[in-house]
Amino acid sequence: MTDNQIESPNQQPANGQTQTNALADSNPLNNTTKPGSKNKNTPEPQIKKVDIAIAGVTYPIYCPVDEQEDLQSAVTYINNYALELRRDAPSLSQESILVLCCLNLYERISANQQKDAERTKQDQQTRVLLNKITKDAHSIL
Repeated sequence: MTDNQIESPNQQPANGQTQTNALADSNPLNNTTKPGSKNKNTPEPQIKKVDIAIAGVTYPIYCPVDEQEDLQSAVTYINNYALELRRDAPSLSQESILVLCCLNLYERISANQQKDAERTKQDQQTRVLLNKITKDAHSIL
């Protein structure tokens, strides 16, 4: 999933050169071919502009067609959480709500990574113990 990058005049480089948008270079909707570039046989993923709404604000997002279902799941989750925050603290700005959503998501990701690391460590300990038991059983027989 990629977000729509909008260039404003204050984002232009100070030396007067125009800034190249990396998304435009990789966007299959961009039909311009650069000189010297080779046409590959592998098709580029189709990109579609999707408007998503989070806490009542609509954002245009460019998303690969095959990732739209995942995008919609993410939007639903984030929108529900943002609306909860808005109910609990109606004076929060949209920016503050989105920052809190990001912090909450990071906390959940971090907790899941820690659980995964603990599971991996337990799996390794279990394998070591099982190997020891198997070795001891073979030595008895």
